[in-house]
Amino acid sequence: MRRKSDQDAVGGALVLAETPRPDNEAVGIYRDVDRLSHALLATATAGISPISLMQAWQDWMLHLALSPGKQGEVYAKAIEKTARLNDFLFRCTLGMGTAAPTIAPLAQDRRFQHQTWQVFPFNAMQQAFLLSQQWWHNATVGLPGVARKHERLVEFYSRQILDMAAPSNFPPLNPEVIEKTITEKGANFVNGANNLIDDLLRLADDRPPVGAENFRPGIEVAATPGEVIFQNELMELIRYGSMTDTVMEEPILIVPAWIMKYYILDLSPRNSLIRYLVQSGFTVFCISWRNPGADQSGLSLDDYRHLGVMAAMDVVGKATGSRRIHGAGYCLGGTLLSIAASAMARDGDRRLASLSLFAAQVDFEEPGELGLFMDESQITLLEDMMWVEGTLDQRRMAGAFQMLRSQDLIWSRIVREYLLGERAPMTDLMAWNADSTRMPFRMQSQYLRQLYLNNDLVEGRLCVEGRPVHLEDIRAPVFAVGTETDHVAPWRSVFKLTYLIDADMDFVLTSGGHNAGIVSEPGHPRRSYRRLSCHHDDVRPDADEWASNAARIYGSWWPAWVEWLTRHSNAGIAADRVGTPGELKTICAAPGTYVLER
Repeated sequence: MRRKSDQDAVGGALVLAETPRPDNEAVGIYRDVDRLSHALLATATAGISPISLMQAWQDWMLHLALSPGKQGEVYAKAIEKTARLNDFLFRCTLGMGTAAPTIAPLAQDRRFQHQTWQVFPFNAMQQAFLLSQQWWHNATVGLPGVARKHERLVEFYSRQILDMAAPSNFPPLNPEVIEKTITEKGANFVNGANNLIDDLLRLADDRPPVGAENFRPGIEVAATPGEVIFQNELMELIRYGSMTDTVMEEPILIVPAWIMKYYILDLSPRNSLIRYLVQSGFTVFCISWRNPGADQSGLSLDDYRHLGVMAAMDVVGKATGSRRIHGAGYCLGGTLLSIAASAMARDGDRRLASLSLFAAQVDFEEPGELGLFMDESQITLLEDMMWVEGTLDQRRMAGAFQMLRSQDLIWSRIVREYLLGERAPMTDLMAWNADSTRMPFRMQSQYLRQLYLNNDLVEGRLCVEGRPVHLEDIRAPVFAVGTETDHVAPWRSVFKLTYLIDADMDFVLTSGGHNAGIVSEPGHPRRSYRRLSCHHDDVRPDADEWASNAARIYGSWWPAWVEWLTRHSNAGIAADRVGTPGELKTICAAPGTYVLER
């Protein structure tokens, strides 16, 4: 069994390495017992620390017990909402079962959209639930003395508990389910039971969800023509074939996140960002990360920089002969690329012609609701689980990710598939999302501790090759994209790039979420964006003030990015002049072999 040392601070950077047992053999045995116990606990709680949750509730309850004023406010709110519900019921009586609602669902709450929810008694249950939800929000926020993180955690979990008790989840209380049952004479429950059994069998056999088999990498998705020209123990580098007679002199290197398969940027031909770039006259390279196993548990965050980004930069330069490269990073790939760019700027490496960052955070002070799960207790629990398994499987964190959008990802899905008996059609994005990956123990621990927990990159404590790196050293022009409904990298957190990087900056805020907002091809319905362009010495605006005043541009942001890349590129050259034939041999055709690893 692998045994990793505890964390050591060396030169301001976290180092995890394999070490022998401590001199006291018994101490090592006791620690191993704790790790095994914590790993079992993590399995039972979907990787979420119950200690963090109990601490938050304890903080809230103790302060509430000592705050008679807040108690009075909560009681007054209960009386007010009861009166509003009674008024609604009275108006329903006068209106023969219908009345204007006293409270409307939140914009993202689609549970009560069916018209039958507006008819008595279902409208009364809906209004009672929404008023209760509002009351719990009033009760859990604004309590003096409660730590801000604990307040947010209590408010978040109170919503999760209420979502479990929503009337839409219970067949006798859901008018849509009742109507479907009457129409189909109960066949919906038979179909739902079959769906449930099928899902459980697939889960037990570690098979993808229904329909995912129709989106195979290299065939239906990840199908842009290309070739793997470099491979090491951590990544494959894919070069995509030209689709135009001329190409821009500077190639593009795409760095995807290592917690996902790269082909979210090369989905179906109609919505492939990589294909769009190639068709727009760019030479494109993309890293395909390996899906690491337990034998690679010792890979570090700096290994991902050195063996990933920097190795790819060297190969791209060799393959094209270009001394300048456009770097583009998505999600954690953007965070990693920012670290690499900072180190390159510090060391006088000027190969980056530009830096594009999509839904990528560098400042983790406000990481959004996902940050609620990140504290010492939570990270220790994950580390002990990884100590046993060697890696962190993305599926282990599924509970945390799904709770961020439990209405859509858990309860609405249960109602649709198991109560109504309807299967949502599989899409390329859904199939990609089910193609899970793993993260090495050492790297994931460093990432969570140094970035999420300690925010070392922004605060100047993150070291590369023994010396700290600073984002403000970056001088290459930057194009950053945030998405309006991002639960993983909230756009206000991404917007902080405008304050932290002292370079010419274009910031785009696009509609959609963390994934769908980036996969936003031209012609996609209901897409729009707002754009901020700043010179490096301009005063940067407040995020909310800018967003409320910025003009909304309808359509995809992709053409705006291509236009920006073109402005920061030299004139096009003949596609057949890029690189010297024979310098790098083709290893295999795209999408390569690493993307197929499970």
